[in-house]
Amino acid sequence: MRQPLPRNPLRSSVLVLVLVTLVFTAAALTAFIEKAGNDLLVEVRRSDSKRLRQEAFSALEVTLAVLEDFREADNGLHSTAEGWGDPLTWAEWTPSAGRTVDISFRDESGKIPLSHADLTTLTNMFEAWQMAPADAEKLADAIEGWMAKGYSYTTTLTPDYPDAAVPYAEPQRPMRSFTELAAIDDARDLFFDENGLPNGSYWRFVDDFSLFNYPLPNANGANADVMAAAGQYTDVQRGHIGDFLNGTGQYANDGQQWLQNAAQLAAVAGPGGSAGAFGTTIAALRINVTVHDGRSQYRVSVVVAPQGGATTNQTLATNATAAATNASPSTTASITATAQPSSTANSATAAAAASQSINYPFTLLEILEDDDIPQPPPALPQT
Repeated sequence: MRQPLPRNPLRSSVLVLVLVTLVFTAAALTAFIEKAGNDLLVEVRRSDSKRLRQEAFSALEVTLAVLEDFREADNGLHSTAEGWGDPLTWAEWTPSAGRTVDISFRDESGKIPLSHADLTTLTNMFEAWQMAPADAEKLADAIEGWMAKGYSYTTTLTPDYPDAAVPYAEPQRPMRSFTELAAIDDARDLFFDENGLPNGSYWRFVDDFSLFNYPLPNANGANADVMAAAGQYTDVQRGHIGDFLNGTGQYANDGQQWLQNAAQLAAVAGPGGSAGAFGTTIAALRINVTVHDGRSQYRVSVVVAPQGGATTNQTLATNATAAATNASPSTTASITATAQPSSTANSATAAAAASQSINYPFTLLEILEDDDIPQPPPALPQT
């Protein structure tokens, strides 16, 4: 009878070692392929951005040239109804083969300049949002107290900023970012959800107010909230204004039009309201440029101001502690910066200086590119 062959432990160990090596090699190779794939996608996106970015800024320059032609011809820009709503077609400019370019506009000066919004205007706005008068006044009080130097609260609001985990005080200067609302008592709960993310009310506030500095909102670009808060126009009056601007209703045969002055606004709206609270010229215009090349795209969003138009707010924050320490009967409390101006403000200042040195017809107030452009806000609540 044949005896079975004895087991060879060494051979089994070698097989196990080979299998383990294969497993680790496969895992390493898989990880390498995934990383290489991600790196390749990043490089492809960078390459696409570099190619499309030049096209986007070329389209922007053409757009600005068309706007300047209309500004000179019409003594200022008022509304896209003047004919500059499709500037690339007007200039007979076409992008490179295989690409398309979309241009859209938003009249930033159709909003109420937050730096000029007083307690009454803020309260009127929140009441137009259907807030209870007491709640509207308290919220307006909180925001005004945050921005106004030497402000005395008019409601029972008693901010507890010094008692926060990291104590702070009101900066007593116009907001430079809407995210400052998260630091304001009464405002943070209204404008942000339980996760600290901006909600519908936040985006409605952004849609109604501007961080740029100019005297009056442009009636040609104002929405219903702005018309109600700044002009105290009724629903019927706002309907008349909308019909005039859009060429609907009793103005259906006239087509789209634009308001030339406050007297015309008063005539269109009818008795009542405050036409003097509005201008009729664009002081700050947002230009959105999107370049498409197959599935790739590149976006640029720029806010420009014509000569004599809007500016950025450069007022520094008030250091309350230093002011209280340095105050004396013969001197005025000094104003010092608690933080350096934002990068947006610095870049806007540099751009303004550059535009003056080359006699550029517009001042660049803000430039955002691609991923820096905020995602479209959720649908705004309707009044």
